[in-house]
Amino acid sequence: MDATHLHLILTHFPIVGTIIGIGILAYGQFSKNDDIKKIALVTFVLMAILTIPVFLTGEEAEETVEQIAGVSEQLIENHEELAEKAIWLMGLLGVLSLINFFAIIKKLSFAKTLSLITLIVSLGTFGLFAKVGNEGGKIRHSEIRTSNVNNDNGILNSGENGEHDDDDDDDDDDDD
Repeated sequence: MDATHLHLILTHFPIVGTIIGIGILAYGQFSKNDDIKKIALVTFVLMAILTIPVFLTGEEAEETVEQIAGVSEQLIENHEELAEKAIWLMGLLGVLSLINFFAIIKKLSFAKTLSLITLIVSLGTFGLFAKVGNEGGKIRHSEIRTSNVNNDNGILNSGENGEHDDDDDDDDDDDD
């Protein structure tokens, strides 16, 4: 298994793991259960750690796919630029989660507020990682690229070849 393969395998974990952590933390906030919150915080720390090899294998993955016909250098660049921002935000989430974990253990007065802040940061992190994943998917999955455009009638074309039923059969004006 090479770095490209590893990148493709691991890349989904930060996205899925973060959304799972968000659900757990939100439930912990709602139920006021510190043990559940701690599970979410550990999940975020693990996702932050797992993001490191995802990021580090990205360069080799780029070198592999840029040799493939039809792969857009601009799509790769978009993915890479977002990934650079996302890893910093994930790092912030990981550090914030560690601090929050210890604040809960030590029963510090700001632990509840920090849990709420962590939840907000985790939502932003998920959103950015979902965008990074989508941009990465566009590199090899032409079916998710923006290819649908409005035609002259303002109707959204759909399908692989832009076919769409433009007939207005619903308006039966010949009844007059």
